[in-house]
Amino acid sequence: MELQATFGQNVRRIRLRREMTIEALAQDAGLSYSYLGEIERGLRNPTLAVIEGLADSLAVEPHSLLQR
Repeated sequence: MELQATFGQNVRRIRLRREMTIEALAQDAGLSYSYLGEIERGLRNPTLAVIEGLADSLAVEPHSLLQR
């Protein structure tokens, strides 16, 4: 569960640094904004495809979203 929280915190931190709204990132990554919100709060366990999509939308390597 700790990795889920770390992942969500990293997504949120990078999204805010890029000055993206949750809606904009969700749309770009092909997710609903409510699902993305749950990911950012560490409540969801995203698939590898979702991780890859978020990384692409945030212009980062997927592994950077998992780093503690």
